[in-house]
Amino acid sequence: MSGLPGARTCPGPGEASDLKSPLSAKFREPLTETRFQQLFGDAEQEPELLAEPRWSRLWRRRASACSGPGAWRLLLARLPPLRWLPHYRWRAWLLGDAVAGLTVGIVHVPQGTFAVLSLMTGSAVERLVPEPLSGNLSGIEKEQLDAQRVGAAAAVAFGSGALMLGMFALQLGVLATFLSEPVVKALTSGAALHVLVSQLPSLLGVPLPRQIGCFALFKTLAAVLTALPRSSPAELTISALSLALLVPVKELNVRFRDRLPTPIPGEIAMVLLASVLCFTSSLDTRYNVQIVGLLPGGFPQPLLPSLAELPRILADSLPMALVTFAVSASLASIYADKYSYTIDSNQELLAHGVSNLVSSLFSCFPNSATLATTSLLVDAGGNTQLAGLFSCMVVLSVLLWLGPLFYYLPKAVLACINISSMRQMFFQMRELPQLWRISRVDFAVWMVTWVAVVTLSVDLGLAVGVVFSMMTVVCRTQRVQCLALGLAEGTELYRPLRESHKLLQVPGLCILSYPAPLYFGTRGQFRRVLEWHLGLGEGRKEAPKTDGPPDAAAEPVRVVVLDCSGVTFADAAGAREVVQLASRCRDAGIHLLLAQCNASVLGTLTQAGLLDRVTPEQLFVSVQDAAAHALERLELNGPKTCTVWV
Repeated sequence: MSGLPGARTCPGPGEASDLKSPLSAKFREPLTETRFQQLFGDAEQEPELLAEPRWSRLWRRRASACSGPGAWRLLLARLPPLRWLPHYRWRAWLLGDAVAGLTVGIVHVPQGTFAVLSLMTGSAVERLVPEPLSGNLSGIEKEQLDAQRVGAAAAVAFGSGALMLGMFALQLGVLATFLSEPVVKALTSGAALHVLVSQLPSLLGVPLPRQIGCFALFKTLAAVLTALPRSSPAELTISALSLALLVPVKELNVRFRDRLPTPIPGEIAMVLLASVLCFTSSLDTRYNVQIVGLLPGGFPQPLLPSLAELPRILADSLPMALVTFAVSASLASIYADKYSYTIDSNQELLAHGVSNLVSSLFSCFPNSATLATTSLLVDAGGNTQLAGLFSCMVVLSVLLWLGPLFYYLPKAVLACINISSMRQMFFQMRELPQLWRISRVDFAVWMVTWVAVVTLSVDLGLAVGVVFSMMTVVCRTQRVQCLALGLAEGTELYRPLRESHKLLQVPGLCILSYPAPLYFGTRGQFRRVLEWHLGLGEGRKEAPKTDGPPDAAAEPVRVVVLDCSGVTFADAAGAREVVQLASRCRDAGIHLLLAQCNASVLGTLTQAGLLDRVTPEQLFVSVQDAAAHALERLELNGPKTCTVWV
């Protein structure tokens, strides 16, 4: 029989090979998993390592870290400046880092770090330390209430930091893998909209109370629209002029990035210009322009937050820790993709955990990476973490000496700086048409996450996005089709029969590929599809239509080859389903062959008792090997010794 699937015999003396390829033909015997191990071995499955418990391997790795070289590698991993500082390009990067650091530091002085986290902190503080119902407080009582609220905010920061350090100790940075790209971009875009709306009262000069909880964004918008007739013309003018200066400067920086030694520091110029103008024109007294005012000076004394109500605090600290990690990891991944570098999610947990834990000792509330200042740092020319050192120097200098210089800075200018710095977050929406063309499912994940973040809150929206993203993965595994394979004549390649009517199919032989994990959620579908293809029980009549042979088969299936290369993992339920399939095939007189199982799947199947139903000679390293063995078993016309064409 010409064109045997996956098998050829060596041409005899005087016979010409029918190969179309100019390369010389090579042939070998079909290889089972056992024979492959005998010939080549497997360095990844040494018996002593497989027998060693996981906790023992982890202990051995920790012990190796206690050596001199191991300790140095650990130190380099946990203190990144030790890695990049010796290779720092001082002439090329120092100016950009200095300008970016100074810019971010100036913006940090009168603001909170992240508007969304600030709102969450405010909500927690109001719940932990509510204002008395009487509302009439003396000066001393007001100071005591403020001190209690500061202590509560610091305690929440302490709890968030402790939780993140705990997550780092457990190496839970792997949770960042559940932040898919659509979730990350929708989360940052939705959070940017929250920040934008929170800046509107300062932009318009309309002092409004904070809105918290679900639908806070819409409540704030409604309050802004209601108070719009009371907006300050002076602050509207300041906002318009600020945006008119900042936006063109940022566009120039983007367009001429390669020609400028460092981006134009528009934010610094705007802060200085607005402060001088407000001071010389007395805008705060003549036109009631909102200004930063007096900043508290001096360095606070370290004080351990009150942990008496730790259980209540942890209820608020946990979502803040998760939002801090999610936003920080999302921003890091966005810029890592943009500038082609990698991030360590566990290192992010360590950094933010230490930052929150230490800052809580100085009466600080929870902090995280922020959308506006991260974009601002990049736009201002920041290259490395050294920019953070300049930002710290600015904040420390203001605390100790320079606080009065920011007294006359209009809050509207700060709002404009934040809004103009987030344009990259909003520009992510321009990718939606392309995402729709690439994957409708990813588009749905993006939209669901964004709508949830905008309408509910950042923490609830993040949870909705992650859960919905994981559900789409589960649903896609439920819709996978089992593919019947045929041989492309003149080659050793097997392809789905639906791709071409020229593919060869041998009577009595069925080659199936199941390209999905085999677990409790797919075991039912796996059973129905295999029953349909093999004619077992009633499955052939009830299962939905899949790619495979027509109902009126010319010859009943005598040998089935199950290609397991697409089965990435199998759980106990899925493994038992394969064992039951082997039993049913044996009872029906069908010879079952498994091909290309990975080591993990094969180990799970073995533990489930597969070798009690099949022999090791029924487990092959590839579809070609299994097909060659199947042809020999079917006793096709031709030589009795089948070999595999490679």
